[in-house]
Amino acid sequence: MPREAKKIHVTPDLAARLQREVQRTHPDHIVYVPQSLDGSTHDTGNEHFLVSEHPHGGLFAVWTQSSYEGEPDQRVVFARSRDGGATWTAPRFVAGPADGGGIASWQFPLIAKSGRIYLCYNRYVGRHDYAMSTCGVMAGRYSDDGGETWSAEQVVPMPRSRWDHPDEQIPSNWIVWQKPLKFFDGTYFVGFTRWVSPAVSGPKRVDYWWSQASVVEFMRFENVDDDPEPRDLRIRWSCADESALRYGHIGHPDVSVVQEPAIVPLPDGRLFCVMRTNAGHAVWSESKDRGETWTQPVALRQTDERLPLPHPCSPCPIYEIGPGEYIFLFHNHDGHMGGWGPMNSENHRRPIWLARGLFRPGAQQPVWFSEPQFFMDNGGVPMRRADLAMYASTTPAADGLTLWYPERKFFLLGKKITRAALADIPVP
Repeated sequence: MPREAKKIHVTPDLAARLQREVQRTHPDHIVYVPQSLDGSTHDTGNEHFLVSEHPHGGLFAVWTQSSYEGEPDQRVVFARSRDGGATWTAPRFVAGPADGGGIASWQFPLIAKSGRIYLCYNRYVGRHDYAMSTCGVMAGRYSDDGGETWSAEQVVPMPRSRWDHPDEQIPSNWIVWQKPLKFFDGTYFVGFTRWVSPAVSGPKRVDYWWSQASVVEFMRFENVDDDPEPRDLRIRWSCADESALRYGHIGHPDVSVVQEPAIVPLPDGRLFCVMRTNAGHAVWSESKDRGETWTQPVALRQTDERLPLPHPCSPCPIYEIGPGEYIFLFHNHDGHMGGWGPMNSENHRRPIWLARGLFRPGAQQPVWFSEPQFFMDNGGVPMRRADLAMYASTTPAADGLTLWYPERKFFLLGKKITRAALADIPVP
């Protein structure tokens, strides 16, 4: 039996603590609560939480689960809700060590017009130069029955990059962290982080892999609606090799840190992308040709004339509320918070602030933002870890959207964001 299926008796004291802690951010939906605090149930690490509309109605969720991030039991799981997120099935194993392979991580869904659900993910194959959880091949499975059963795994071809280790037996260091956008022509578009191999950039200078040299690239899945086998998914790659987006000292890739692209469409057809850095703020780039080429990243500001919005090297997603209206989620500090410094990522990635964004077609930065609005916090109380990192996703709702988020990479929760509440937030 896979480890994630292990059940234990939850004592009254443990149940009471879990019930108290799960409410710290005042969620509207509770998707998953682990069964222990010490990792003995192998379900106390829950992150990379992507929720989508199910092709047969309702919602489905996929996430990376483990006893703790990067542990040898890390795997991809699937759950479904038929009542809009009020209740959820138990997580169903999709990929990981229980199927005889290495750890599986950082899955992302692609949904064909037939209803077929593809899941692609990073699969560890036994060799790495950074971290096991980010160095691997792209693998994929699909389900034609809504996630009840899954196909055999196949490797999705991924071209080598000049940023990869020269030894082709060592896979790329990469991660997709948001759901791909589906365009009207049926193609899917998504950005991804590629970490620069130490064999290219030089030895690692610190022990924090997330703060190592990195670039951003993009891929377009062109034939998902044709229901191909995973190995036959046709991908068009952009911003590869020398064209990859970098930030910092452009001539020195070993000190470029730009990661986790989040993309939204603009009303005039452009794409707007926000990325995290280790510079104390996020950056943005735009594409005028549907993702083929991108501008050089620059600091994300509230408006053209105001200072950058402060943010450490932590997820900072932007989501579309409606045409020309957005929300940006960030920490509103540069990594110095409560006595913690920029390298203390398991502690300083909180609280969460929200900025409402509106399209400004004549501006240099095409989206301007409101003053930061406090959104939520967990008080920094640890549940194995204390951060509130937004490895999150959204689904549409009648009155706005639902934000689905991992809380302390422990609980999986949902929170409603209404258009009426946003409408009262002024934007310059």
